[in-house]
Amino acid sequence: MNDKMYIEQTDTVFDAIVVGSGITGGWAAKEFCERGLNTLMIERGRVVKHREDYPGEGKGPWEFPNRSKVDNLLVEQDFHQQKKCYAFHDSTKHFFGNDRELPYSTKEGTDFTWIRANQLGGKSLLWHRQSYRLCEDDFLANKRDGVGNDWPIRYDDLKDEYSYVEKFVGISGQAEGLVNLPDSEFLPPFEMTSPEKMFKRFVDKNYTERHVIMGRCAHLTKPTQLHIEQGRVQCQARNECQKGCSFGAYFSTQSSTLPAAAKTNNLHIAPNSVVHSLIYDDKTNKVLGVKVIDNDNLTTREYFAKVVFLCASTLGSTQIMLNSKSKKFPNGIANSSGVLGHYLMDHNYNASADGRVEGYEDEFYQGRRPTGCYIPNFRYKPSLYGEGFKRGYAFGMGAYRTDWRGKGGSDGIGADYKSKLTEPGEWRLGLYAQGEMLPRFENQVALHPTKTDKWGIPQLDINCQWSDNEKLMMEDAAQVGADMLRKAGVLDVKSRTTYDHNAPGLAIHEVGTARMGRDPKDSILNGFNQTHDIDNLFVSDGAAFCSSAVVNPSLTFMAMTVRAVKYCVNEMNNKRI
Repeated sequence: MNDKMYIEQTDTVFDAIVVGSGITGGWAAKEFCERGLNTLMIERGRVVKHREDYPGEGKGPWEFPNRSKVDNLLVEQDFHQQKKCYAFHDSTKHFFGNDRELPYSTKEGTDFTWIRANQLGGKSLLWHRQSYRLCEDDFLANKRDGVGNDWPIRYDDLKDEYSYVEKFVGISGQAEGLVNLPDSEFLPPFEMTSPEKMFKRFVDKNYTERHVIMGRCAHLTKPTQLHIEQGRVQCQARNECQKGCSFGAYFSTQSSTLPAAAKTNNLHIAPNSVVHSLIYDDKTNKVLGVKVIDNDNLTTREYFAKVVFLCASTLGSTQIMLNSKSKKFPNGIANSSGVLGHYLMDHNYNASADGRVEGYEDEFYQGRRPTGCYIPNFRYKPSLYGEGFKRGYAFGMGAYRTDWRGKGGSDGIGADYKSKLTEPGEWRLGLYAQGEMLPRFENQVALHPTKTDKWGIPQLDINCQWSDNEKLMMEDAAQVGADMLRKAGVLDVKSRTTYDHNAPGLAIHEVGTARMGRDPKDSILNGFNQTHDIDNLFVSDGAAFCSSAVVNPSLTFMAMTVRAVKYCVNEMNNKRI
């Protein structure tokens, strides 16, 4: 990376502006740059340099003052929402947004956890790397069920982009030939433990629609020449990915798309630039560029381009659009349909079941595998839905041996107790549901009428809650999960649901607030992520989703972005934009 790439003031009119530098922003910049377009990436946060700015990497808990726990006072002041994320601790907190500086509000009686990572690379430095394709039934579900609007694309529309992205990213996994979870372009999978293999044999033998597979994740188990050329090497199975990975063994903007874009000499980056709004010309019906506020000194500046891609995250892009008002678009740019901000969705993680496994006391495992096993959604069509609810859920699954972390609270004293802590304990096996959330108009984000942040931008006011459909789904998942474990011979099985105190947002899979659609009257974008109302404005992050489906969405974000850029450049070359 060349420091000359970073800019502040400029009179240049770029070919393309990409707002955001996370998973979708990195891909948009790479694709534009490799197609020869002079591209500006705008990032509201600081620069994070690969291999240089990972201060927690390689450090053990004992190297932190509080064994990697964050001081309670600091947590309550700066990270009262971010601390709820599984990846938040002392060795990663520098990658999380400061809640005091990034306020938002929720409607009375509701809650929403908005996890934010405002730096170059965004949440690509923190994501859990699970990578799955949507299947044909996911794209058909809204139309078939009469819930939400019909996706304007189908699986075949994204198939080639999925393959293209997967080869570049590097996805470990195994071909299974499942209709409900299409195969990807795979690197070798990680290995299951013996209890997991036992459970897989049981499920494969006793269920037609249920399958236990190794989790598919963006880790280089066996790098290809393409990955080596990116400067990336094999995963070391440390499972400390959120600290940053100098090996580049998991996919992030820093390790993969950013170097590719920089290599073309077509990339420029404006860091510490908080996008206030889009600059719109009502005479030409074009977006001319963006207005930004300096993250540190609060001065304003403007950047101009022929096309603008919003890749600032689902809620980030929506906030920018809502705040971009004009005489033609008084309720937010490209919002003639009135649905901007509506149909907010997240995944529902609120059911689990686990128990004790006997018979493998002479078995252990090597390393810290950065993924678990997976049971794909087996309720993927109406004939397979559960009692009283639509759509379905998948299970994450894993087996492990308890260790000193779990046994530290057990009874004992002296040398014998200390010796016991050094020995592996019992095997446990658990299932953890991930369910679909239906698109509902009333689940929405809007600009708060009076509250602003430190940059003077109206805060988001969020109204999002689980419906009875999601609650019934999790009750079913808890029951089904416990039943499978007991029948497989797992002992002391316990199941639970947590939707009553686990609000949307914490899955960090929020989607849907500027959705695609066939009809401009009920959607913001067409099937190529282009706004219906303004032909040089695109949104290619999770805001474009029409439904949440069940699988983790990041792989689809990437594929949709590649397809959108390809379309956009073709339209520009043919003078239609």
